[in-house]
Order: sequence, then C-alpha cells, then structure tokens
Amino acid sequence: MPPAKVVILGGGAVGVNAAKMAAGLGATVVILDVSLEKLRYLSDVMPANVQLIFSDRHTLLKQITNADLVIGAVLVHGAVAPHLIRREDLKIMHKGAVIVDVSIDQGGCVETMHSTTHEDPTFIIDGIIHYGVANMPDGLPLTATLALTNATLPYVLQLANKGYRQALKDSPALLKGLNIISGKVTHKKVAEAFGLEYHAAESVVD
Repeated sequence: MPPAKVVILGGGAVGVNAAKMAAGLGATVVILDVSLEKLRYLSDVMPANVQLIFSDRHTLLKQITNADLVIGAVLVHGAVAPHLIRREDLKIMHKGAVIVDVSIDQGGCVETMHSTTHEDPTFIIDGIIHYGVANMPDGLPLTATLALTNATLPYVLQLANKGYRQALKDSPALLKGLNIISGKVTHKKVAEAFGLEYHAAESVVD
C-alpha cells in the first residue's frame, strides 16, 4: 500500500511543523507556498519525502486531486485568509479525503469550512471530511499555556519595567504587534479591513 499523501498550503511555522510530523510518519508530503525565498530555505531543512512547490491555482488543483489529507496553514497577518480551495474543487478530490483548516481563526482558506469544536470537530461536504476546530491548541490547555507564556513573558516584562511607550520604542518586535494606539490604527491590514486611516507605528509612538 502506498504512503498517504499530505498536501500543506503554506510554509510558515504551522505548515513546517505539520510537514515534519507527516514526513516522520512516512507520508509523502507536498508544501505549497508563494514565497520562493521560503521554498529555497525549506529545501535545505526538509527531509527527502517533502516536496516543495511554488503555489498557483493550477498546481494546487493538481496536488489536491490525489491527496489523502490537505492542511490549510495560510496566514495573512491582520487580514482574512484567502479562499484557496473553493466549493467546486471538492469534486476533484477522492471521497474520504480530509481537509484540516488551521487558518479557520482568520476565516479559513477553504470556502466550505466553518468553525467547529472539540466536541463536534468534523462535518462532511461532497464526501470530503472537514475539520475546522478554532483555537486548536486548547485541546491541550496546559501545554499550550506553557508554550504561550514562555514565548510572551519576555515582552510582558519589558512592558512592565519600561512602560508601554518606551518598550515599543526599544523593541521592534513589540512595535510590529501594535494595532491601535491613542485612537489611531497602526496595522495596515486592520486599517484596510475596517476602512480606517492607517498610521505608521513609528510615527505615532515617537
């Protein structure tokens, strides 16, 4: 019996870790991404059973045709995820295939996906199993909390010790996370989504 085929949309942190897990279990893995720079980097670090392909509409359809599992791991910071898999695309997939949309918290990259829960995680459309649990890490709350606090504690300490304005000036990472300050929207995608005026964070904080 041939190995399962896993197609991953997006080569970010979620996609890469999903690929490592699937490859470690012996699956044939395909990562689709629109960043050539990212694909070049991943070609150096991914195992041999992970194929890296530049994503476009034609290639995506070709790859999902015989996929056993499709993982949507597309993230556009501050914006709704684009619908890469449309309703009509389900017809070319084989019955019983599974789609997991990790980007459901940003609206999902699968047109037919909607948020589900751990109590009722899946539903079926056109013979394709959909899994759209929002906030998937809450299935392991202790592990998720420890991971989150370990990552965020250094920034919390900066805010507490310096005050938010000084911390924003001193930390480019914190500044990138700023969305709104003094009534001004400092995240371009958020401003676009709500039709509001955008202000560069650097100009507002200084």
